[in-house]
Amino acid sequence: MSNQYPQQPQPGWGQQPYGQPPFPPQPPKKTGPGKIIGLGCLGIVGLIVVIGIIGALLGGGSDSKKSSRSNDVKAAAPSTSSQPSGAGKSSEPKASPSKTKKAEKKTVVFKVWGTAPAGALGSLDITYGSDSDTRKGTFKNGKFEATLPLNKDAMYYSVMAQLQGSGDINCSVTVDGKTKKGHASGGYNICNAQLSSGLLGGWE
Repeated sequence: MSNQYPQQPQPGWGQQPYGQPPFPPQPPKKTGPGKIIGLGCLGIVGLIVVIGIIGALLGGGSDSKKSSRSNDVKAAAPSTSSQPSGAGKSSEPKASPSKTKKAEKKTVVFKVWGTAPAGALGSLDITYGSDSDTRKGTFKNGKFEATLPLNKDAMYYSVMAQLQGSGDINCSVTVDGKTKKGHASGGYNICNAQLSSGLLGGWE
């Protein structure tokens, strides 16, 4: 018994069977928004890295230029350590001799010297000082010496020494470089030396 339908030829290798449509072409793959965003972020990060490297190179160059300039300035500036040690001392003002004398405390010097044997009333009687300060002195080994601070308000400074029956003595008072002397000999004579404050501030 023969088939009612004619026999169709078999399809060859790699051909679609007859009566079936060919496979539809696959649509192109769509890239998702996540991939696009990721690629964009990577590009921005890479751009920032490149800009940072360029900035570091430029900054390093400017720093080296600045350091070289500062070194040049330091080399050009004269060093203070090379100056001689006496240079700084010469600029300091020196105190004049007159100022140093004024700074020193001035004194008044009283002296009595010579031979003065003790008498019935004792040894040589000595008084010295100023109009506001009078003191007693002691004659020992043929001399007497005392000092007092100079008081500019004092009217005078004096020294007196009275013999006790016999002897020969000298006396002096010195105020601010000025000296006044006296002499006494025999009996109960008195040796007196006095300097008074002058109207112009000196001693006479």
